[in-house]
Amino acid sequence: MNDFDNHEPAVAVMEPQVIVRPKLAQPEPKSKPKRQPPYAVILHNDEQHTFQYVIDLLMKLFAYSPEKAFVLTSQVHTQGKSIVWSGTLELAELKRDQIRGFGPDFYAIQKVDFPLGVTIEPLPE
Repeated sequence: MNDFDNHEPAVAVMEPQVIVRPKLAQPEPKSKPKRQPPYAVILHNDEQHTFQYVIDLLMKLFAYSPEKAFVLTSQVHTQGKSIVWSGTLELAELKRDQIRGFGPDFYAIQKVDFPLGVTIEPLPE
């Protein structure tokens, strides 16, 4: 007896279906993501906050060395203002708010409990 003599019903085998999905639109290789311009955190000089207060603020909020904090404090004092940090707008706003909330200047002879002057500005690209 050979295999062809078996009279069992034939089983149909279905071909697998291939589903073709359209390709998603790829961005042009020439287009680059739009970058946000950097923002500067600028400290402003006043006659009430002490040198030591500004140095402490820069060391604690920005983790600057005492030397760098001194140089930046000197710039604020002699030039009226100085860029002390730059980066994204969100972080610049955070740094500005941290400076404003740093607390009173306990080094001052007379009570100074208002924040140091600070602004943020976009830097030229």
